Amino acid sequence: MKSLEFDIAWRYLRGRRGSRLLSFISVIAIGGVIVGVSALIVVMGVMNGLQRDLREKILIGSPDIRVLSYGEDLKITEWRTVMQRAKAEKGVTAVAPFVLTQGLVSTGHDFIDGAFVAGIEPEGPDAAQVTTIRQHAIKGDFSFATTDGDVRGVVLGKLLAARINVSTGDTIVVATIAGTKMNKALGSFVPRPLRFEVTGIFETGMYEYDNAYLYMALAAAQDIAGLDSAVTGLEVKTTDRWSASDIAPLLAQRLGFPYRTVDWQEQNSSLFQALKLEKLGMGVILLLIVVVAAFNIVSNLTMVVADKTKEIGILKAMGMTAKSIRRVFLMQGLVIGGVGTLLGLALGLVVSVALGKYKLIRLDPSIYFIDHLPVATELIDVLATVVASVAIAAIATVYPAMQAARLYPIEAIRHE
Repeated sequence: MKSLEFDIAWRYLRGRRGSRLLSFISVIAIGGVIVGVSALIVVMGVMNGLQRDLREKILIGSPDIRVLSYGEDLKITEWRTVMQRAKAEKGVTAVAPFVLTQGLVSTGHDFIDGAFVAGIEPEGPDAAQVTTIRQHAIKGDFSFATTDGDVRGVVLGKLLAARINVSTGDTIVVATIAGTKMNKALGSFVPRPLRFEVTGIFETGMYEYDNAYLYMALAAAQDIAGLDSAVTGLEVKTTDRWSASDIAPLLAQRLGFPYRTVDWQEQNSSLFQALKLEKLGMGVILLLIVVVAAFNIVSNLTMVVADKTKEIGILKAMGMTAKSIRRVFLMQGLVIGGVGTLLGLALGLVVSVALGKYKLIRLDPSIYFIDHLPVATELIDVLATVVASVAIAAIATVYPAMQAARLYPIEAIRHE
């Protein structure tokens, strides 16, 4: 009976020769499914792309785990000992000290701008590669070696360097109040200016880094931050960044008080949680398009039942069971849902590939941190969309199928 049921379902989808109404409605129903599925595929890919792109750019200058200290000074004095203990933790592959403070940057003119001052170990064979920031130098390098043979150089973000109009070889002044005491005569802190040579410029593609960060050697950063031989904290690299959230509490337990750990997801939790919530919200909203398409399927099959009442009565009078009648309409719904889902899937994947490959939608990096709309289509999202679409189409056939199966042969044959 299954072949007969499918043949009847296909005939009902095409409509009668003299009427194109039902065929047109079937096309509209399929079109609704196509729009819903393709929109879901594209939007899910965009949300995944945003999360992936932001994550990759954030982790250029941000480590998997940061080891920090409680207390008023917020610094680690015996950091070498702590670093050796951290290296012994399972899953930790590299550990390096860092200094992070804020300062004012000037080229000696009236214009002064603020910046984050980061101190890391100079580039070399002994430097631990915890982050990939050193690989993003577009001029010079992260050795911080100046022309006078000293290690008093700085590497600026591309946008910061352009804003204060400097390039490699120029001299800048970095001033900070870190490590200074309040001047009783003035009643305020007096910034301590130090001169540095620009030895490199980096570009990460993330606006926050390129626009507001400058790097210098660890010793120079300790000097400008007034930390003496202490550091702000330790940067830790793990074997797998996704295991960082599991390693971080174990590392904190090993180090004990007054040390604490913060993994990369916790450092940027508000951003990633907002993206996840937005992805969920957009998915639910766009899934409603498929639900609307399901109403088209219901109306389509209901009209088929009304139009084919006499034929259904004849089929039942000839021995076709109510179960087979239900399967006829179930097959119609599955054909509409299946064809619409496959075409929508193909359209969504094509649009996603085009958006990602040709960067069709440009963004303002000062607002969105990225310069174009990225797309990363994940298999689990595609499978979830396909399953949801076909399931909704199948559920939409329940009422019309039951309505057709309940018809009495005599009454159906007499139907005008």
